[in-house]
Amino acid sequence: MTELILASCSRYRRELLERLGLPFGVLNPDIDETPHRDETAEALVIRLAAAKAARIAAVRPEAIIIASDQVAVVDDPQGSAILGKPGGRAGAIAQLARLSGRRARFLTSLCVREPSGGQQIEAETTEVLFRTLSHREIAGYVDRDRPFDCAGSFRSEGLGIALFKRIEGNDPNALIGLPLIRLCHMLRRVGLDPLG
Repeated sequence: MTELILASCSRYRRELLERLGLPFGVLNPDIDETPHRDETAEALVIRLAAAKAARIAAVRPEAIIIASDQVAVVDDPQGSAILGKPGGRAGAIAQLARLSGRRARFLTSLCVREPSGGQQIEAETTEVLFRTLSHREIAGYVDRDRPFDCAGSFRSEGLGIALFKRIEGNDPNALIGLPLIRLCHMLRRVGLDPLG
């Protein structure tokens, strides 16, 4: 069987991929994730997933590689902004204050790269409507869940679900970081069927 590698150091993506029951390895692609000037959110996540897959393909050319990236986009009076990982408590509180009472789009890219160099790459959009949150709720949530490594500063699979009014999307796993429905479809195309 062809080796399957997840090009990510995200524990969330690793836990999601484990659900499919396929054996896989994990390698950190360690790429520069700085957005390019005037780059759209969708172009950014697509470029980063492709770059992560290419980085791992350079060291494991015979593997099937799964790579993904995610950003949040919010439109508010300050303008449209791409939100990545907050990095710490202050950043998480600021992101959630900005998201409070607003609708945000979460774009999660997915790339499956074959040993031939061919790849399937797409982005999944999930819309989240946030409740209007008090500073006390935001700070309390951040201190309990510590979502410092999550785009948008929440963990929807944990207490972060209490921040929302509604989620709209095709796959709840996309919001966590890896759209499994789409991934299963892509893997079947390359001969890896989680049910087979």
